[in-house]
Amino acid sequence: MTERIRVAVVGAGGWGAQHARIFAGRPDTDLVGVVGRSVERTAARASQFETTPYTDVDRMLEEARPDLVSVCLPNEHHFDVTLHLVEAGVDLLVEKPLVFDLDEADRLLAAAAKSGAFFAINFNHRYAEPFVRAKAAIDAGQLGDLVFLTWRFGGEANVGASPHANLIETQCHGFDLLEHLGGPIDSVMAQMTNATYGAYSTVAIALTFASGAVGTILGSYDSSYSYPGSQLVEVNGTRGRAVIDDTVRRLTLSEVGNEVRTVWEAGYFNDEARSFHATFDRHVEQVLAAFRDGNPPPVPAAAGRRALQLAHAAIASFESGRRVATPVPE
Repeated sequence: MTERIRVAVVGAGGWGAQHARIFAGRPDTDLVGVVGRSVERTAARASQFETTPYTDVDRMLEEARPDLVSVCLPNEHHFDVTLHLVEAGVDLLVEKPLVFDLDEADRLLAAAAKSGAFFAINFNHRYAEPFVRAKAAIDAGQLGDLVFLTWRFGGEANVGASPHANLIETQCHGFDLLEHLGGPIDSVMAQMTNATYGAYSTVAIALTFASGAVGTILGSYDSSYSYPGSQLVEVNGTRGRAVIDDTVRRLTLSEVGNEVRTVWEAGYFNDEARSFHATFDRHVEQVLAAFRDGNPPPVPAAAGRRALQLAHAAIASFESGRRVATPVPE
């Protein structure tokens, strides 16, 4: 594929604007349509990016003829549209969470396997510069054998119908990143509280990894994104430690017995690396490279299913008061 890739965006909301921004602005893609539910809102979004508004997915497919569709819908409304598209054999990039129900996730993956569709999910935290550098350091053995990994991430509530919206919609990044850095999670034990507004807005989860390492996830909707240190990731090994502050802010690498640390922070003119939104641009770069070359996506939709499996295991652990095994699906 050497010509420009025709991309349509399904979703006219806030994060959908980031999808539209990227595909309208790249030199190798054409944004050929935006699909939304509201005529007025969709028209405004399409006008913003000089493309065509649609309120019907099938009409968009017929008229715009996209090569790739990027889906960004409200968190608990992903399944029906995604299934419709994947059963039609449409190549997709979808937002997290994949869905809230494991049976629905399995139906989506089975339909994509049957149709042969390219099916990627946006776990964009992986592409933040501190995570890229931390992953490289771990793979190079700078940290030695990993011993424990910690994810702490809290902000304001994104209230949904599910009592486990925080765990499934937001902390899916934590599950994905901890496995990305530390390998498969073997089991989980969870505590949760619904003391503030009825949903399980704060969760604390103990993890074991197949490698023998242990870990923790502390995720909250009872916090604030305005607080410094809203996100903290720590990876400790036998030879050193990596600490990531606020996804894109800072990476600190330390080695055992050495009081001198190595710190990465974006420089004065490096606005791209300090921008959270740019982590999505970085992911899209890899998605399009794989799509052009006919390769599997860099982060397949199956990663969304895996994060959901881990979330459901945490729910089962909390409800039973027991540790729950989380074997990696074959």
